[in-house]
Amino acid sequence: MSKKYLVWAMLAVLGMSLGVALAQEPAAAPAAAPAAAPAAEPAAAPAVAPAAPDAAAANAMALSDEAKAAEEADANKLDSGFWAMIISSGWLGIIIWTGLLATSIWAAALAIDSFINISEKKIVPPALVTTVRESMEQGDVMKALKICEDSPGSLANILSAGFGNVKEGFDVIQDVVGVSADLEGEKLLQRVAYLNVCANLAPMLGLLGTVQGMIYAFATLATMTAGAAQQAMLAMNIAQALWTTAAGLCIAIPAVSFYTFFKNRATKIILGMEGLTMDLIKSLRNVEVVEE
Repeated sequence: MSKKYLVWAMLAVLGMSLGVALAQEPAAAPAAAPAAAPAAEPAAAPAVAPAAPDAAAANAMALSDEAKAAEEADANKLDSGFWAMIISSGWLGIIIWTGLLATSIWAAALAIDSFINISEKKIVPPALVTTVRESMEQGDVMKALKICEDSPGSLANILSAGFGNVKEGFDVIQDVVGVSADLEGEKLLQRVAYLNVCANLAPMLGLLGTVQGMIYAFATLATMTAGAAQQAMLAMNIAQALWTTAAGLCIAIPAVSFYTFFKNRATKIILGMEGLTMDLIKSLRNVEVVEE
């Protein structure tokens, strides 16, 4: 009996062990599934997650390249030629450049006129001096006055003033001749003085253009975004400032040179003309006018 009970007890233990084992197998399977899921998620996430940032970065780079290309196209559209610079400078810039052009033409015309008219042969004609001297040696003041009236000019006007007052005496003749010489000298110097006006006006116009260009340059820095177009516009404004300065100096330097040259020449001619006039009228010191 005891052996039967021992056998039945062993079988019962084996059955219970088998039941426990069979009961544990379904629980292990669900436990394995959650364990497998976390392993699968990290494997899939790295493959999908980097794809979105790469696409966004590529799109951003494409947009950046397009923006740069557009800015470069706008910068290339800006014509950097001389006439384009004048037109882009606005109405004030056009007025400045028109003034510079007019000043240069005026200075050139005055220089040519001075070359022609401010010369010793033009102001003190040798033929007039010779005929007047011959008439004075002959004592014929009226003939000398007629010669001066027929040959108008600076020297002729001075001599005519002296010969026309021969009746008033030598002191009056000297005073009249001195006043007339001063007037003729002022006329010559006044003609030359306009060159000095051009020499002073041109740099002022150039300076005004420089100030305008710098104002536009700082306005470009303040209103436009940084890029190729801003750099091109900034360079255009600075070029305008420098061009107007250079143009003003190119007009002023020759004008000052011509003014100094012709002023010295006119002063020399005036002094020589006064000395010649006094030499010609000194014979009138003891002249007596006889009424016919």
